[in-house]
Amino acid sequence: MSTARPPEGAQLPLGGTARSAKGVQDSALRCELEEGGLLVATMDLPGHAMNVLNDELALPLAELAARLETDAAVMALILRSAKPDFLAGADVDRLRALGTAQQAFDESMRFKAFIRRLERCGKPVVAVLNGRCLGGGLEIAMGCHWRIVIDDGKARLGLPEVKLGLLPGGGGTQRLPRLVGMQQALQWMLEGTEVRADQALASGLVHELASDADEAMAKARAWIAQQGKKKPQQPWDAPRFRYPGGDSRSPAVAQLMSAAPSMASTKSWGNYPALTHILSSVFEGGLTDIDRALEIESRFFAACAVSPASRNMMGTLWYQLNALKKGASRPAGIEPQKIRRLAVLGAGMMGAGIAHAAASVGISVVLLDQTMEAAERGKQHSRWLLDQAVKKGRRTSEQREAQLALITPCNDYAHVDGCELVIEAVFEDRSIKAEVTKAAEAVLAADAIFASNTSTLPITGLAEASVRPAQFIGLHFFSPVDKMPLVEIICGAQTNEPTLARAFDFVQQIGKTPIVVNDSRGFYTSRVFATYVMEGIAMLAEGVHPRAIEVAGQQAGMPMPPLALQDEVSLSLALHVIDQTRRDLAAAGRVYRAHPAEAVLRRISELGRIGKKAGQGFYDWDDDGRRLWSGLTGMYPQSAEQPTQAELMDRLMLIQANEAARCLDEGVLRSVADANIGSIFGWGFAPFQGGALQFINAMGLPAFVARCRELAARHGERFEPAQLVVRMADRGERFAEGGPSPA
Repeated sequence: MSTARPPEGAQLPLGGTARSAKGVQDSALRCELEEGGLLVATMDLPGHAMNVLNDELALPLAELAARLETDAAVMALILRSAKPDFLAGADVDRLRALGTAQQAFDESMRFKAFIRRLERCGKPVVAVLNGRCLGGGLEIAMGCHWRIVIDDGKARLGLPEVKLGLLPGGGGTQRLPRLVGMQQALQWMLEGTEVRADQALASGLVHELASDADEAMAKARAWIAQQGKKKPQQPWDAPRFRYPGGDSRSPAVAQLMSAAPSMASTKSWGNYPALTHILSSVFEGGLTDIDRALEIESRFFAACAVSPASRNMMGTLWYQLNALKKGASRPAGIEPQKIRRLAVLGAGMMGAGIAHAAASVGISVVLLDQTMEAAERGKQHSRWLLDQAVKKGRRTSEQREAQLALITPCNDYAHVDGCELVIEAVFEDRSIKAEVTKAAEAVLAADAIFASNTSTLPITGLAEASVRPAQFIGLHFFSPVDKMPLVEIICGAQTNEPTLARAFDFVQQIGKTPIVVNDSRGFYTSRVFATYVMEGIAMLAEGVHPRAIEVAGQQAGMPMPPLALQDEVSLSLALHVIDQTRRDLAAAGRVYRAHPAEAVLRRISELGRIGKKAGQGFYDWDDDGRRLWSGLTGMYPQSAEQPTQAELMDRLMLIQANEAARCLDEGVLRSVADANIGSIFGWGFAPFQGGALQFINAMGLPAFVARCRELAARHGERFEPAQLVVRMADRGERFAEGGPSPA
């Protein structure tokens, strides 16, 4: 990538050089000059499912701006897309390759120069927006004088850069507040919100809606005709421009800005610099004119772009995530298939959630339980979720009823006949799972597959109850199913590749992200997640103050502190898993080693304090929230010498990362991407770290090994570094990272 500034008058968006784009323009950007001087430019990046701002599209867009300025025959422009989406944003390869803050600053300013030329060309420019218009796509659209959205239910507009540790670097932090007001703009940018067409219209982000492309083009032409010979001007270029709701000097905004940084820091513990940089960019930009504000934004963009958090998040949440979505873990050479009819055995919280997820994409679902009453309750879970969606405008009443009609509650296995996939979601008991497996397989077609939604029991052992172990697989969903994006696919010893491929396709069919692992007790996610909560409980037994433990978990970037999280899962379930493990290992002639947290779990649960579901565990729970149980410090008095927060954070994070490395070394994990994505999406491992194995990369493998050995000497062999990490550290290696390295 060239980092030199282009010649005056040849500013190019998103870098590149001032080379000729002949031939490129004809394919990536088709331009048709109509009678009367209306130029219709259609973005259609060849070889891509969506338009992205790489050189192949960015260069002809830059030439388009020059043509508007210099070609007297061009009187107006309509910019549109031939893809299902308008423009998905910048080329992440280019962003990832930015090596210095100066490169990032220059890149941002070049892009903004192109957009400023569009809006100051003196000719009407209309954007016709369809599908997703995100990031740089929305920034270009906001640089157009008139914006029309095709409202077909698919339109989504937003600036989601914060999800990659970035801020909008093409003018988004300046134009969006000037269109919709600072408060609304900050909410959308800080959360990476994608808004619907009606929301965009109501907020002032866009000017008109159209039912289809033809109507949108007709409205665009009509607006251009209304302009006559007037030179259009953006609101922020007008001498008397005022922010909707006030600028940074107004009392209301000043009050907002005085509290917002503290709130963002409290919520993120300072782990996400993009949050404070967005706030700073909006505030400082609101004190000056648009051109100076755009330069301010580029400085904050540069700070984000070279931050470790952004590097980690781009590598994992873009490259590794997209690799999994494209089927990196799916067996090759097997034709994709869709499930049309599904049976879910067990209508409890998990089974009802799985049924809802399947019905939401049009799959016919048999929801089976021991009684019709229990099965009907499972269906009511979907009704409740859909009622909420209707209230929020995300579903119509007709769509709700159509989805509910796809779920058939029953208590008779005869209804399982004709299902291509069965998922059992019954209690974590091997004998109960064996019973429902046999009952379902008695009526299943020979080519159907059977899946267990177990979170800990080895799939190979559960498959012993099956007459078709090659078609038996694990599908571990996470609670609540409607919100959690991950499904862990577990292959048993005899699971064949066609079964894995069909399971993988089903997970993607219902809009979830699949990771694929091999069989093991606890698999990957449950096994590593347990190390986090158990380490927190072990600290309590050592005399660490419970508040310090909980703060350490949150400060390290975990979504919930360990003691509260154990309450959510329930102490009784944890003990059930421990006891099952003890019995299984004894039956196999293997030694069971008790974790120091186990005695604490038993002692607390013997008091009836089994977690949130009972209203009491490590916390007292009620309608107002949770409070640490006052009796904890009496049962586990504080040690005279308390460890530092850094020490506690190290223990909580290194124990997880080390166990993830062991899973890779043992062959439970199949790839680094599965490890990182599974850790973030499965149990919320600090996203800014880029996942459990990227955490080791960021720390440095030699430093990680040394720190683990220090902790092992102090707290026990569970901290002994995974041999894989030791070998890699000795060889100077790192775990694979996604995307190009910085220039």
